[in-house]
Amino acid sequence: MLDVKRIRKDFPIYQNNKDMAYLDNAATVLKPKIVLDKMNEYYTNFGVNIHRGVYKLSYLATQAYEKGRSKVASFINASFEEIVYFKNASEALNFVALTWGEANLQEGDEIITSELEHHSSVLPWQQLALRKKAVLRYLKLDESGRITVEALKEIINEKTKVVALTLVSNVFGYITPIEALIKEIRKYNCLVVVDAAQGIAHLPIDVKKMDCDFLAFSSHKALGPTGLGVLYGKKDILKGIKPLFYGGDMIDNVELYDSTYREMPYRFEVGTPAIAEVIGLGYALDYLKDIGLDNIKKHEQELTCYALEKMKDLKHIIIYNHNPDLGIIAFNLDGVHPHDVATFLDTDNVYVRAGHHCAQLIAKKLEIVASLRASFFIYNDKEDIDKLIRALKKAISFFYQGE
Repeated sequence: MLDVKRIRKDFPIYQNNKDMAYLDNAATVLKPKIVLDKMNEYYTNFGVNIHRGVYKLSYLATQAYEKGRSKVASFINASFEEIVYFKNASEALNFVALTWGEANLQEGDEIITSELEHHSSVLPWQQLALRKKAVLRYLKLDESGRITVEALKEIINEKTKVVALTLVSNVFGYITPIEALIKEIRKYNCLVVVDAAQGIAHLPIDVKKMDCDFLAFSSHKALGPTGLGVLYGKKDILKGIKPLFYGGDMIDNVELYDSTYREMPYRFEVGTPAIAEVIGLGYALDYLKDIGLDNIKKHEQELTCYALEKMKDLKHIIIYNHNPDLGIIAFNLDGVHPHDVATFLDTDNVYVRAGHHCAQLIAKKLEIVASLRASFFIYNDKEDIDKLIRALKKAISFFYQGE
């Protein structure tokens, strides 16, 4: 187990919320002091724009900003020019569909995805398929709700042009066997797009070893600030993509009736960027590396096993993922709306998510409207889970009075 007491000292929010059991990490994770300090340092010591200024403060701000991009590239084993910034992972995934997808998909082409996807992973391709009259196909999940190579083999064919899949399910905590899937996909002329938002802070990612074409994640799920998303794209593919947005900083030369644009990644990034956020994300990734992604994964798995063991003894509880790979448990109390349960737990400062988790397809497959989701991270410990169990017992007594 990680030294949670020491880790919590790095997170200022715990100073003002000492009694909370924060178990909504699949939605967003908390921010360490180093990230907040480095963002504030930019505003305090530099506070100016980057790239275009020739004075010292602009140079220093630019250096800090680009150091952040280098850290992102190193974290996933990519090249500097293969890292493109957006507002979030959702925008990054939309960018791929709106650029490469619009230029390359034709009527009758096929797109493969899954019912496990976050809306950001499936909706851009769904809408592109409608516009292009392409065919959107869903691989069949196995009995436990997992993506398998066997299911992919059943539907992939010469018409398949795109395979868009999540790396980790944000509802079930299942890790997709992405490397094995990509080896099969490479037998066909397909683009591979990976939504790594739920996996970026929980397991090591090497895009070269994975061999994906695109991979996206959000800063706020990796200890970084909100409002920033990252897209990795293979440089040979990015070189062939035209800009989607136009304006300042992405241009090389502007004439009256045509213009030329900067080299990648800058040609895809318009206007003043999220400077402090990029700097903050770089230090967030440093923090994750210092702890170790393998250590984080093991910590979550131990907490998850402990929680499942405790939850199985509770009456009226329905668990939808009995063997998650990472720290996510999806569940309900039979016959009670999850929003009511989450509100009840809140009275004991136990914070879980209630809803469809931006993954309505899997909720519909489970034949439910919504579920509760408890998710764990580096600053959670068994005491947090004990608080959850105590709060759930109180909720059960309340909602099932008279039994």
